[in-house]
Amino acid sequence: MQDFSKFSWVAFLGLFVWLVWVPCPETAASDDAVYRLGAGDVVRISIVAGGEEQVAKEMVVGDTGDVTVPFIGKLPAAGLTINELEKQIIPPLARDFFVDPQVHLQIKEYRSLQFFISGAVKEPGVFSLDFMPTIMDLIAKAGGVTPERGNLAYVLRGMKDPVRMAEEPAMEELEELDAEVPTQSIRGTKPIIVDLQRLLDEGDMTENIRLATGDTVYIPPGTKLNQAATKIYVQGEVKKPGVFDFQPGMTALAACIMAGGFDQFAAPNRARIIRQTDSERNVITIDLKKVQTGDAPDLPLQPGDRIHIPESWL
Repeated sequence: MQDFSKFSWVAFLGLFVWLVWVPCPETAASDDAVYRLGAGDVVRISIVAGGEEQVAKEMVVGDTGDVTVPFIGKLPAAGLTINELEKQIIPPLARDFFVDPQVHLQIKEYRSLQFFISGAVKEPGVFSLDFMPTIMDLIAKAGGVTPERGNLAYVLRGMKDPVRMAEEPAMEELEELDAEVPTQSIRGTKPIIVDLQRLLDEGDMTENIRLATGDTVYIPPGTKLNQAATKIYVQGEVKKPGVFDFQPGMTALAACIMAGGFDQFAAPNRARIIRQTDSERNVITIDLKKVQTGDAPDLPLQPGDRIHIPESWL
């Protein structure tokens, strides 16, 4: 009985891993349907007519953007999806070679996929890949993030000159990415914003977006851009007011301790936390004196929070 039970658990775990990690064919087909072909891509073509497969072979998109299709010859393919290319192939086959032919295309190798990453990563640059990566895949290819990375990444899609942008992004082009206006467009393109704190620090895979070929990923250091999303601010009657790096799990009292503790004339019982969201500005009051004595819970902070310790009335 023990051997059977052990076998059952091993089989169950094996099935679970397979279900989690093996790509779903429908998902892969969906990716192929929206992907636009480029030079170097390898496409498998199958032509069926009269109930039999007439030909099955692989075609390579050439440097000029053409593919050589059986029976037909060269057709333009670069910039087309496989569905669009199928629609180009069927009419001449039906006109000159077969009755009611069926054409099935499948991308076998992605060779035109280029992605760009810069900012707070160890190896910024241009990466040519043979698969459609997620943002975590590209970060891994770039050697991972550096310690000074900010809490947000910006995915710029449709840039006219992504190579220059990746190698040396100009600050005047990126200043619109400030936390005050995170949805402003750059050169007419609206950036996709990824929360790196949730993705890398908390393991939230909903932030692990799939990239599109030509995407530029920019991860600003916390000291340069989007400071509100990587810092907290302690003001008022503390010994060392200033700006501090936000860390997951940081609390209001911990931030005040980082600021040197309360000054002689501080009133921690009337502490305020100013929290700005996309739509409103919230003021949270907290009695940090009671927090010190254990009579009240501390308050977890969020990036961009401003803590104000007022002066005592006495």
